[in-house]
Amino acid sequence: MIDETAEEIREMQTHSSSVVAVRAAQALEELTEREFATVEEYVRALERNGSVLRGANPSHASLQNAVRDVVDAVTDADPDDVAAAQRLTSERIDAVVSRIESGKQLAAENAVDVLEDGATLLVHDYSSTVQAALEQATDAGKTFEVYVTEARPRYLGRKTARELAAMDGVDATLITDGAHGIYLEECDRVVVGMDCIVDETLYNRVGTFPLASTADRLDVPVTVLGASSKIVAEGFVFENEHRPGSEVMAEPADGFAVENPAYDATPVDLLESVVTDEGRQQF
Repeated sequence: MIDETAEEIREMQTHSSSVVAVRAAQALEELTEREFATVEEYVRALERNGSVLRGANPSHASLQNAVRDVVDAVTDADPDDVAAAQRLTSERIDAVVSRIESGKQLAAENAVDVLEDGATLLVHDYSSTVQAALEQATDAGKTFEVYVTEARPRYLGRKTARELAAMDGVDATLITDGAHGIYLEECDRVVVGMDCIVDETLYNRVGTFPLASTADRLDVPVTVLGASSKIVAEGFVFENEHRPGSEVMAEPADGFAVENPAYDATPVDLLESVVTDEGRQQF
């Protein structure tokens, strides 16, 4: 399960960074079902497999923190035997998963007041927290018109549009990434998720920076939603992921290179606010 999960993360089969973090932490549960001769052997296996999972995507701060949290809790506790170490691992996994899931839901709840009834919104890519916020807002009786970027080259915006179309109270429209400048003039707010915020910089799916820059030019406020665990003060250096060029064009590139970065960097001074489980921070 650990190797399979690491491969899924590398292939980005799961798109939400919160879901990736949960899957990575839960994958370590496999070690609690194996037999180990000594607690030292178990801890070495936990550290080794934790490194494999973290190495599958160094850009995900929430994944890095979740796996490190589980491993550090066991190594710092210095358990007496294998059974105690495995029990502590399971307990810590449950705690980490609960924190991530509750953080996302609380962030979504806190965002409902920011999403004004009848507003026209523009959302980018796919964010499970943004989706949860819109679902809670529509459950409260609010209605929205929502433009959704397609999020090339993997077209994750199509998933967003399909889910929004199924919500009562949402009129969703899918647009090309490059058309955001046209439709932003009709919008009251841009709402995006986050991979992480590190050193006054938002790292999120590529296309966020030009979107936020255009919104700033047009005086459209940009709000970012996500769990507070994704805001990293220190101890983490973001590493961008460069995806295969075949995602951009299927045929071989003849005489030219193809670049396919997964994320871009947006200065937080382009944002109007960040809403997390701890509340709303305005800039």
